[in-house]
Amino acid sequence: MVLRIILTVILGFYSLAWLSGFVGGSKSAAVSDQTATKTEVVAEDTSAADKATAEKTAADKAAADKAAADKAAADKAAAEAAKPQVTMGQKNALSKAKSYLDFTAFSYTGLISQLAFDGFSTEDSTYAVDNCGADWNEQAAKKAKSYLDFTSFSRDGLIDQLLFDGFTNEQAEYGVTKVGY
Repeated sequence: MVLRIILTVILGFYSLAWLSGFVGGSKSAAVSDQTATKTEVVAEDTSAADKATAEKTAADKAAADKAAADKAAADKAAAEAAKPQVTMGQKNALSKAKSYLDFTAFSYTGLISQLAFDGFSTEDSTYAVDNCGADWNEQAAKKAKSYLDFTSFSRDGLIDQLLFDGFTNEQAEYGVTKVGY
């Protein structure tokens, strides 16, 4: 009999708990709604914080990009200001050097000497030869061809002639090799 009472009490207890789920379910739903509302508020706060962080990051990047562009512009302006101005003598010597190279082949030192002979200063002549864009190996090859068109040379004789004209040994070797020696 005692066992029956105990089982009835336990069964009643479980039944009550089960029924309270249906009856108290609205209370549980209200708690759940409050929890959802709190979660939404937290999510909105987090979203607003993320948005503010993203905006700050974008603003910082834009400021850094502008600073980099300003620095690049300032560096370019400084480089232009530091760049030496080309004098009239340098411009004329450069024009004359290009004109000579259109007509015939010269070595580096031979072209400087020719420009100096024409009355240009050593500085203007050197500037012109440094900036005329000549490929001195190709100039040696053109000069070697020019000599061979005029007369016959041995390989060593042609190299000696190119060295006499002011070409380096490497340029003279290149020149005679290029023409077939």
